[in-house]
Order: sequence, then structure tokens, then C-alpha cells
Amino acid sequence: MDSLTLRQQEILGFIRIYSRDNGYWPSIREIQSHFGFKSTNAVAGHLLALERKGVISRAPGQARAYRVMSDKDGAPSTRDTLDVVDIPVFGNITAGYPEGVESGNAVAQLQIDVESAGLNRSRKNFALRVRGESMIDAGIQDGDTVIVEVRTPRNGDIVAALIDGETTLKRYVQTSNRPPFLKAENASFPSIHPINELIVQGVATSVVRRL
Repeated sequence: MDSLTLRQQEILGFIRIYSRDNGYWPSIREIQSHFGFKSTNAVAGHLLALERKGVISRAPGQARAYRVMSDKDGAPSTRDTLDVVDIPVFGNITAGYPEGVESGNAVAQLQIDVESAGLNRSRKNFALRVRGESMIDAGIQDGDTVIVEVRTPRNGDIVAALIDGETTLKRYVQTSNRPPFLKAENASFPSIHPINELIVQGVATSVVRRL
């Protein structure tokens, strides 16, 4: 394996840190912005050089899925390999007052690292884009994407729920002396108690945010 230039070592280090913190690789424009390159062509050239030198490899058919190879012999390093999964994004969910359900086919695919997102491959997962500010005190902001795991909720879980025919993202509260209800994580929003039914569609497990 050819030795890396100082700039190539810096780019490789940035990619490792970014993918560890975010669960997916940075885009070419994100690398360009971080290092102040004048064009995306400069980034593409460095990535091609890293690929030729055997320190990264592109996952077939996946634009932003790569593996960082072992510096020793070019074999994949378990520590640096990203286990990437595609998760369907089923539109928006209101983190505010409940509104009509947006369902049907996925509107997009989210590519995310299994380990960083804490995903359980044995369960069904999907993603929803958040609209509203009722969960900001739980660290979920307007414009975020939440990863939702289909499973039975526990008291205190943040859930995507269908309440009286409308969908929302709230904290699930269940006590021994009253029926389950949904609690906002923003003092400006009230708790929501079902009149007829409360159906939990899944439990939010992680948040994806663009800076």
C-alpha cells in the first residue's frame, strides 16, 4: 500500500470521525466545506486516490456507503467497517398538535449506520421527518428525522402514535391508575389524552439531524 500524503491522512481522519458521530459518510460538499477546497473536483480526486491506495472501498450500488480498510494489509477492519442499512422515510410526523396521518409508500430512503443508530435488525424500522417544536426539551427539533422501531412501548418512551385518528410524536406515559396518554416535552404544549383510541406505531430510538 502506498503511503498517504498529509492531506489524505487529514481527509481520512475527518471521514472516520464524521461517520462515527453521524452514522453515515460526509457528502463531497461537506468535505469540501470542511477543508476549504475551491471545488468538489478536488475532493473527488482525493477520494479516488484513497481508493486506489486501498484505504477506503466503495460499497457496490450505494453512493455514500464506504468502508475504511485496514492500514496493514487492505483487508476490512471490523472496527472501521460501517454496517449500513436503508430505512424507508414515511413522510412527516407532527411534534406539535396532532394532524392527519401521512402514510403509504416511502417518500425517500435514509442510509444509516446500524451500530451508531442503535438499530435492532430483527425488528422493523422506519423514519419520519419531524414538524413542530413540542419535543424540543427532549432534543428533537423541527426538521429532524427520527428513526422509529416497531415494538411495544414502555412507560417514558418517545413514540409515533395514532391518537383518535391523528398522528403525533410524543412521550408515552402509562401509570397504574389511569389510561395511557401522550406528553409533550415543551411547556407550551399540553398533554394529549385519547377520547377513543391510542395506537402506538413505534418507538423513536434515535435522531438524525443536518447541521
